[in-house]
Amino acid sequence: VRLVESGGGLVQPGGSLRLSCVGSGYKFGNHYMAWVRQAPGKGPEWVSDINYSGTATYYSDSVKGRFTISRDNSKNMVYLQMNDLKPEDTAVYYCAKDDGPWGQGTQVTVSS
Repeated sequence: VRLVESGGGLVQPGGSLRLSCVGSGYKFGNHYMAWVRQAPGKGPEWVSDINYSGTATYYSDSVKGRFTISRDNSKNMVYLQMNDLKPEDTAVYYCAKDDGPWGQGTQVTVSS
């Protein structure tokens, strides 16, 4: 099983980024997928997850209304569209399969 994230970077407050994650080595469409983040000096924080078909999505209160999770099972991809980014969104973002593992992470830095 392998998960590889991409799309992180440096963005100004109020900006947007789209994270992508490709999964391999398992039946992608048979698993919920999630995004988890870890800010410097803090523990992991669940951000969002999505059900098998993409018809149900869930968000933490801290990102609700600003982030959108989606998936494309034909491409084994899950995405996180992040809008109106804030400095407190700065973290390493990990893609996670429902029963593990996590990817290697992609850094998102929100700063002016």
